[in-house]
Amino acid sequence: MIPRYSRPEMAAIWTPQTRFRIWFEIEAHAADAMAELGTIPKEAAAKIWKKGKNAKFDLARIEEIEREVKHDVVAFTAHLAEIVGPEARFVHQGLTSSDVLDTCFNVQLVRAADILIADVDKLNAALERRAREHKFTPTIGRSHGIHAEPTTFGLKLAYAYAEFARTKARLEAARREVSTAAISGAVGTFAHVDPRVEAHVAKQMGLSVEPISTQIIPRDRHAMYFATLGVVAASIERLATEIRNLQRSEILEAEEYFSPGQKGSSAMPHKRNPVLSENLVGLARVVRAYVTPALEDVTLWHERDISHSAVERVIGPDATVALDFALDRLAGIIDKLIVYPQTMRNNIDRLGGLIHSQRVLLALTQKGVEREDAYAMVQRNAMRAWRGEGDFLALLKADADVRKYLSEKELAANFKLDFHFTQVDTIFRRVFGKA
Repeated sequence: MIPRYSRPEMAAIWTPQTRFRIWFEIEAHAADAMAELGTIPKEAAAKIWKKGKNAKFDLARIEEIEREVKHDVVAFTAHLAEIVGPEARFVHQGLTSSDVLDTCFNVQLVRAADILIADVDKLNAALERRAREHKFTPTIGRSHGIHAEPTTFGLKLAYAYAEFARTKARLEAARREVSTAAISGAVGTFAHVDPRVEAHVAKQMGLSVEPISTQIIPRDRHAMYFATLGVVAASIERLATEIRNLQRSEILEAEEYFSPGQKGSSAMPHKRNPVLSENLVGLARVVRAYVTPALEDVTLWHERDISHSAVERVIGPDATVALDFALDRLAGIIDKLIVYPQTMRNNIDRLGGLIHSQRVLLALTQKGVEREDAYAMVQRNAMRAWRGEGDFLALLKADADVRKYLSEKELAANFKLDFHFTQVDTIFRRVFGKA
């Protein structure tokens, strides 16, 4: 991922130096286990740790070796031998390249998941704070983009909070899914490496043992992980799109914070554009685009091939780095979101009370009117008000058929805004655990 959309902590997980450090730890822990089993000398395992523990791997040297041997793990172990000395002959005993590569990849994905989960916590903290701030701020609910019935801006944000609470649970499940290690040797039979070595490496790396591997860790695990990232991206886009729509000039119920000195357009000085939310929509598209390659990586030839390798070198860092950036940016947008309650109220009133049509419909049915007849009575007056032929309540009061069943006072009682917010506390308790 380009630096523009990268944050240091997540990007650091995917640097070559970090990758080689994880490779070393896997090899060194394996050596420890082998030394305990008597497979290699304990002095050799100690020397491997002593020489490699604080070593800074020479990336240029590794690349130089790889240009000759055409194999990344061989290039690394050759460079490690230059650091460790003769005892390096006990490195990689019985292991195959995938043992190191796959276990490392899962360590990186787990670390990335930890950051993403923390990002979601930060976002939901902002969402809860703003939801409570606007718990009873009236706004119009829309279906098909058309005014429906009143809701509150707090409920809009509470909906997003609940969605990202599910996101956190999904990320935790995805983390567990890829939290496995495989140190099983060629074609996964443990012919040249004791399963106890795998168990030791897994424990030291904070992973669990892969029950059965075919020289590689099965890629359905990774498909689930990246599919989860795709769902997270979709949730980001949903909320970002809502903000973009609310910032439209014709609506302008909320907008992104516009800092002093910020410019919205190179040509039009008046512009205040939802550029951050638009950026999130773009990043969400990128992350979702990586789901399909991850799914296609599930199918490999026999016990292994490396058709997945190039894919994962791209989607691992790009998807996690982009999503980390997007979640952090979304938290910032919500934290500083400018809300316009008066504009929300003005928009509620734009249709002259039409948003209360369902209450009048139900009131008529409660008086004994057949639903279809009641609907026709209300709709004909609603359509007149829609065309600008009068105020909805006034038209209803003047309708003889309606007045047979509802008095002026009864009609007016069905136009009270607060009626729609009687269960807000109930919903908040469901979402946040308390009203």
